[in-house]
Amino acid sequence: MRRGAVRVAGALLLVVLTAAGCARTAPAGGSGDGRVEARSSPTVAAAGEGPVFLAVGRCSTSGTRSFGEVACTSERAVAKVTARHEGRRVGGPRCPADTDFVLHVSDRHSASDEDGDGITPRGYACMRNLQPPHPGDPGGGGGPLTVVGDCLYAAGGGEVRETACDGRGGRKPEFEVTRAVADRDRCPSSTALYVRLGGSLPVGCARRV
Repeated sequence: MRRGAVRVAGALLLVVLTAAGCARTAPAGGSGDGRVEARSSPTVAAAGEGPVFLAVGRCSTSGTRSFGEVACTSERAVAKVTARHEGRRVGGPRCPADTDFVLHVSDRHSASDEDGDGITPRGYACMRNLQPPHPGDPGGGGGPLTVVGDCLYAAGGGEVRETACDGRGGRKPEFEVTRAVADRDRCPSSTALYVRLGGSLPVGCARRV
């Protein structure tokens, strides 16, 4: 099989890695509402094992361009699937809060292609690194979700991005998400930014640090 390709049930799978989260926010008293976003870069799975590619409890290798599925006892295993969902991630079930990154699994050149780009989403896997660092942890400076305890810096254009609270990420933290609430009115008076978190408590209250 050509390197970079894995076939499951006759389908060529493309895996997309969701990188560190990026949040669009509004200052306290502003007119916009914050929105958590994530940047993605494409990569192709190198190999696969098991009847379901990247099933819950399975592990993956890692790389800048390719990811493969391996047994978690393998010395090549670096991350474990903590949740696996079918369909598109947008509008789909949320990954666990401590997710370090997300792998999107798609068919390439599928007959059911929706928009003609040659790629049809199949699902996504929520991944947790087997060893530290864990960018998805509160204050870790990354991960696909923004959670209480995360720190942010102003990136321009009305956006803020995550950075490690201890400054290890190379960018000094300017805000910290201190609380998740149902609506803005429940944020404390010290709130400087509102961040859309999603879930049952979709508003993040962030203070200056």
